[in-house]
Amino acid sequence: MTATVPLSQLAAVIRSKNAGPYEITFDVMFTDHATYAHVRDSGALTLQTMARAYGVNEQDVRYCDFFQPALAFKLTLVRPGRQGSIGERDTFGAQQHAPLLDIPIPAPAG
Repeated sequence: MTATVPLSQLAAVIRSKNAGPYEITFDVMFTDHATYAHVRDSGALTLQTMARAYGVNEQDVRYCDFFQPALAFKLTLVRPGRQGSIGERDTFGAQQHAPLLDIPIPAPAG
């Protein structure tokens, strides 16, 4: 079995934020190219993994990809309800990043 570490041990920043009335976006940022490349190449952060982590259908994942110029992984999801609607609990989308923290990533060598 391959040893893993939680994504939160490899990323410098993991955050979520409002992306309009119908979407929430997520940023996972790394401080160096080697760590960024390791996570990117691990195959751990996929559309399927993100849909499962957030309990949504794959078609509700609007964007899921790495962005090399920022050494970042970007994710955008459809909100479960419109921003500010009745029962909506996080109008700024700032409290939605927690499921990303513990996503297992194969441990870097050495």
